[in-house]
Amino acid sequence: MTTTSAQNGIPGGDTGSSGDWGWFAADPPAQRDTAAQTGPEGTPGHHPQTAASPTASRPPGPAAPPAGDPGPQPAAGRPSGDAVLIRRTMAEVEPIADEVTAYFYALLFVENPQLRELFPAAMDTQRDRLFKALLTAAQHVDDAATLTEYLSGLGRGHRKYGTRPEHYPAVGQCLIAALTRYAPGSWSPQAEAAWVRAYTAISQIMIDAAAADEQRAPAWWHAEVVAHELRTRDIAVVTVRPDQPYPFLAGQYASLETPWWPRVWRHYSFAGAPRADGLLTFHVKAVPAGWVSGALVNRTKPGDVLRLGPPGGAMTVDHRTDNGLVCLGGGTGIAPIKALVEDVAEHGRPRPVEVFYGARSDHDLYDLETMLRLGERHPWLSVRPVVADGCPIRAAGLTGQLPDAVRQSGGWSAYDGYVSGPPGMIRSGVDALRGAGIPKARIRHDSLDELVAAGD
Repeated sequence: MTTTSAQNGIPGGDTGSSGDWGWFAADPPAQRDTAAQTGPEGTPGHHPQTAASPTASRPPGPAAPPAGDPGPQPAAGRPSGDAVLIRRTMAEVEPIADEVTAYFYALLFVENPQLRELFPAAMDTQRDRLFKALLTAAQHVDDAATLTEYLSGLGRGHRKYGTRPEHYPAVGQCLIAALTRYAPGSWSPQAEAAWVRAYTAISQIMIDAAAADEQRAPAWWHAEVVAHELRTRDIAVVTVRPDQPYPFLAGQYASLETPWWPRVWRHYSFAGAPRADGLLTFHVKAVPAGWVSGALVNRTKPGDVLRLGPPGGAMTVDHRTDNGLVCLGGGTGIAPIKALVEDVAEHGRPRPVEVFYGARSDHDLYDLETMLRLGERHPWLSVRPVVADGCPIRAAGLTGQLPDAVRQSGGWSAYDGYVSGPPGMIRSGVDALRGAGIPKARIRHDSLDELVAAGD
């Protein structure tokens, strides 16, 4: 997923709607995000403006479709009747998404005030998260595999908020009420039945995934900060020790919560493969108005205790193949790339790994020495710094934009592609790798909004 909270390829910018909080905060699989950042975060305690007395005009709750009714079934290669009805509703409410979601939350909190404590103090950016996740699910209502992978990750991740199975019916009822109110042109008994079927399936996938995860992992881990190193004015390397074993794969990420901003979580990639001592390292870039990133860079010190959500992401190495890896890391997006290199080294099967490490200037290549040392240790690894302004000073490299450097360096059809960095770089990096001969199915990056276009 791309972050711009850490700009390391994780969904979860530290401003706008791409942070990880609330009911439908998305953590999709390895297509994960070319989501653009939106505006600055709201102030603590700010609540969205809502319609007065939302219950006054609320329609009665939906009746479930008859037991065993799967709804209209699709012909081969065509969308199902449910998918058509759901997408019509989404098209009608999309221009007024803020109004719809504000009403939804007002209704949810008025009728279920006990649920308010599960959400962050500032709710303004949460509204975009909900609508985007619903759009994603609606777009893939006929794609069981994609939907299950996506929603299972949500279900597991939502355990850290305290979400319980009994919370889902209230959310579904308020969702149907909001759509009934704001989609009069496309709403009908058939549309309502389609949405009830879809939400029932969505919630059950999430509930089942959470229940299965509960048998093998905690909802969150406490992690003590054991080291905090400022690499630049706004980039810190933070190392933590979890209070119990934390299993993950190189290339994945975790959501972090600081003690200063309860219930506000942000995603950061692991900056190394799993270690024998169990320590975890993250690279964090403070962004303007970034609550979590600012706290992690400027306020955190050894001895502080953070909370970690479960690992996520599928930007991992396929060790069943000997394909080479071509990796693009922009800014702190070098963190998961470094983890992938360590993972290849630990598996003992030499395969060519080409790393393009991009930044605005040579000064911004804050982890270049680490990557160059890895290159000296492993003859199969090549590290090429790429700077947009000026020339690399500390090592031979390239000048210009990172995707352009990849295009100019030859064909990569025999390689698997990995891309991590800011949203714009993710988009252009994927285009560059596809243009260089790598099929889309062999390009991995953790991002958010691309799941919506996964079927294109």
